[in-house]
This record gives sequence, C-alpha cells and structure tokens, in this order.
Amino acid sequence: MPSDVEKDIQTLRRFVEIYCRGRHKEAEKSVYMGVELCSQCRETLEYASRRRELCPLDPKPACKKCKIHCYDPQHRERIREVMRYSGLHLITRGRLDLILHYWL
Repeated sequence: MPSDVEKDIQTLRRFVEIYCRGRHKEAEKSVYMGVELCSQCRETLEYASRRRELCPLDPKPACKKCKIHCYDPQHRERIREVMRYSGLHLITRGRLDLILHYWL
C-alpha cells in the first residue's frame, strides 16, 4: 500500500501531466516518472516532489493552509497555476462523464 507521500507525489504527477498536455502541446517532451513532460513541467514536478518528500509535518496539511511555506515564491505561483488548471479540467471532465452516464 502506498504511503501518504507516494500518494501525494502521484497526485502531483497527474496534475502536472494534465497541465503540460493542455498548456504545452507544442513543446518538446521527454518521459519522466512515467509521463511525457516538457522541461519546465519536469522541473516543476521535480521541485514539488522533493518538497513533499522533505515536509517535516505529519500529518501534512494542504500547502495553502500550512504555516511553513517551503516553496519559493516563483514555484508557489507555478504550482498554484498547475493546480488551478488541472483541477478545473478534472471537475469539467467528471461532470461530463456523469452527464453521459445519465443520457446513455
């Protein structure tokens, strides 16, 4: 069974993958952690994963509610953008799946 850290990193990976696929369609990509990412998104995922691994809090709160801000301002804004875009994508996709379920 995956640990909380592993689950959080899997979630980060999924969110960054959705963001990169939607926002960086034309960028050159390479495989990292099992997903195709551009260099900018790869760096974002590396940074966020490392921060999660080093988090001293247990249980870990949501980053926006945390009293220790371990992300530098540039990365904090970047991960917010990734989460906002990917979260909306998943909500929209989920609702479409639900609507199709009722119509079919």
